[in-house]
Formats: sequence, structure tokens, C-alpha cells
Amino acid sequence: MLGYPDVAAAIDWLRDTFGFSLRLRIANHRAQLNVGDGAIAITEQRDLVGKECHSVMVRVEDVDNHHWRALQHGARVLASPADYPFGERQYTVEDFAGHRWTFSQSIADVDPKDWGGTST
Repeated sequence: MLGYPDVAAAIDWLRDTFGFSLRLRIANHRAQLNVGDGAIAITEQRDLVGKECHSVMVRVEDVDNHHWRALQHGARVLASPADYPFGERQYTVEDFAGHRWTFSQSIADVDPKDWGGTST
């Protein structure tokens, strides 16, 4: 659940910038948006204290094309697309309300031991 000061503006921005689609809108205070095979929920947030205490990670098929689209719609880049040793290519942006989004694409199947991680 992500809070925005203007739910309608958030729906438009998330749809235009990240390619999400509207699944359900409840008056002017709540909505659900489709994100690939999943969904996110947004709600009206009048008090923006603590808005930087979370971020969202979304898996996409093509990070570079997704990044280009986000740039065209005004997303503020915090980290440009980069490859990571754990087999992901990612970028991070901030949306118009200050929420941080990381978009990730799997580019290699890497054993966690190869990059210092562990698996259960």
C-alpha cells in the first residue's frame, strides 16, 4: 500500500510512467493497479511524514526500455540501470510523490555462493 496526496494523479502518473493498468478505483481515496502478474494498492495520504521509509521493487522484462519510458515521464533517477553480481539488472527512480521504485530484470542464474550470499 502506497500513500499519495492525490489518488487520481497517482493513477495517471503510474499508468503513464511505469505502464501499470487500473484494476479497481474506490472513490477518490483508493485504487488497485495491475503490475505484470501482480498488483499494488494506493491510498490517499494526507500526511506525508515517513514517505521515504519504504520502497517498491518490481520485476520487469526489459529494464532499459522501462527506464527510458520512466525518464520520458519525469521519473527522477536515483540509480541508472546497472548489472549486479547476483544476476539482476536494476535501476531506481523516485516518483512525483517521493516514493522510491526499483525495477529489476533477471539477466543470469547465479549461485548465491558466487556473490557472497546464502540460500536456504
